[in-house]
Amino acid sequence: MRAVIQRVSKACVSVNGNVVGKIGKGLLVLLGVSENDTEKDALYLLDKIVNLRVFEDDAGRMNLSLLDIQGQMLVVSQFTLYGDVRRGRRPSFTEAASAEKARNLYEFFVVEASKILQGVETGVFQAMMDVELVNQGPVTILIDSEKRF
Repeated sequence: MRAVIQRVSKACVSVNGNVVGKIGKGLLVLLGVSENDTEKDALYLLDKIVNLRVFEDDAGRMNLSLLDIQGQMLVVSQFTLYGDVRRGRRPSFTEAASAEKARNLYEFFVVEASKILQGVETGVFQAMMDVELVNQGPVTILIDSEKRF
């Protein structure tokens, strides 16, 4: 399972011009699921994300987590995180999970996140979405449950 984490002052996701998820200060999580992923991968990623110390403390150091600041999370499914561009010019998505498997793990991730955090919002699975954000810092972190990077 892969995630691109962006520290935001605000973010929203729209489908057909209608806002379906919106947060203030917190993290935008673009979440990709591979065919090999399990609930264990989702829990690993969630634990990493909510405990990442990427928010500034009083001394200006990135020393606080999403839990520490009681921030919000916007989770958007993004199978393109498994796009392989090593050959040719068109991405291959053979490592991405099937829609059914990806939906199940995406929804599992969101449910588990909602048990830990208040203010978990989502996009619409498999929809064409417009994502708007104000990346604070900018701070962007990549996480892979198989620890590839």
